[in-house]
Amino acid sequence: MKPLYLCSLIATLTLSHPVIADESLITTDDATREAYTQPVPALSETDRPKFFKGRALVRQSWVIPPSENREISGLGPLYNRISCIACHAGNGRGFAPATPQEPMRSMLVRLSIPGTDAHGGPKPHLAYGGQLNENGVPGVPGEGRAEVRYTEQAIKLNGGKQVMLRKPNLTFVDLAYGEFSLDMLTSPRIAPPIFGLGLLQAVSEADIVALVDTPKPKGIKGKVNRVWDVVQQKTVLGRFGWKANMPNLRQQIAGAFVGDMGITSPLFPQENCTEAQIVCQQSPSAGKPELSTEQLDAAEFYHFSLAAPRQRNVENTDVKRGALLFKQAQCAACHVSELKTSNFPSYPTLTRQTIHPYTDLLLHDMGDALADQRPDYLATGREWRTPPLWGIGLAQKVEPRAGFLHDGRARNLLEAVLWHDGEGVEAARAVKDMTVPDRRALLKFLESL
Repeated sequence: MKPLYLCSLIATLTLSHPVIADESLITTDDATREAYTQPVPALSETDRPKFFKGRALVRQSWVIPPSENREISGLGPLYNRISCIACHAGNGRGFAPATPQEPMRSMLVRLSIPGTDAHGGPKPHLAYGGQLNENGVPGVPGEGRAEVRYTEQAIKLNGGKQVMLRKPNLTFVDLAYGEFSLDMLTSPRIAPPIFGLGLLQAVSEADIVALVDTPKPKGIKGKVNRVWDVVQQKTVLGRFGWKANMPNLRQQIAGAFVGDMGITSPLFPQENCTEAQIVCQQSPSAGKPELSTEQLDAAEFYHFSLAAPRQRNVENTDVKRGALLFKQAQCAACHVSELKTSNFPSYPTLTRQTIHPYTDLLLHDMGDALADQRPDYLATGREWRTPPLWGIGLAQKVEPRAGFLHDGRARNLLEAVLWHDGEGVEAARAVKDMTVPDRRALLKFLESL
């Protein structure tokens, strides 16, 4: 039975009245493998059916059309995986293949050629489009495969420990629509975690823009991305995706449905076939669009309603010490610990809450070490959005092979820090120079998030 005060609050939420600011109502203390799948505790009983419908869509294995079951049909003609959860296991992050022979189970490769499209975004390749799709339905050849090989470099830390950093290199094989041109731009990306995204959308644009001018240590800047909103038909603030190249959660979800599974929606009603892919264009469709507005609403609501994990072990001496070292190493300049959500009438549960995502949602130049050399709207080939750190300490409990950084090259949090370059180079140097106990405390803090 729920406590009376919570029942009262749920009734208030159902009537869309202002929400009491209380982090326990929007975060979860679950620290199991299901930590990323929990709804915000303040979710009303009337909204739970919609949450579970959205969860079913995220976990659904989609089938190739035509099918008797219209609601789960629409996979392909070209696709990477058959479900959202295939990449976002447990709603968490993906990982990079360990060997060239291993397929990209929770990873994809963005493609483009120099120049921009009509809205200032990446210019898709004429034959392959904007993303490599490995698989095709019967009769439609998959576009090809990316093989990952690594070169390694040794980094010696203060105290004598040596860390091997691996850098991925891609080779493309079995290309079905012609060899890549020399000017092809590629960028491997692992699947990011999908919890807490509603809270990030509830942060106001003004607050994100204001972070650009917040005083920062020397050498650290930060800027916003401006991207195309397909519903509003105008350029707006970008906040989602590895390069903040998506304006909102709805477009992010619809983009993943069509890009990763070939499932069209009201936002993206065209199949993911290029003009050069004739057989793809002629393949049967499950509808126009295949994902209904109601289904897209449910998937969006599910993402909005996923709670972020609460920090653990906050009174631990090493965790406290690590939090101080995190700030001293300049990590907090980009991984901003505290943000506030604004008035958010569409999802009042998320209104005016104080959250701790450890991100500024801005783009930062991460140097040549992490550059993909592929621009994305205002993001250069060296710039990446600051990834949120909340829940990161549970990443490998949810998915043991979970990787870090945009391409999963980092196998643990220490490797991820040591790869920082550009605006993050001083933070990496500080961690490299720390004493062994201090470095252990820093990692203990990160693991508490």
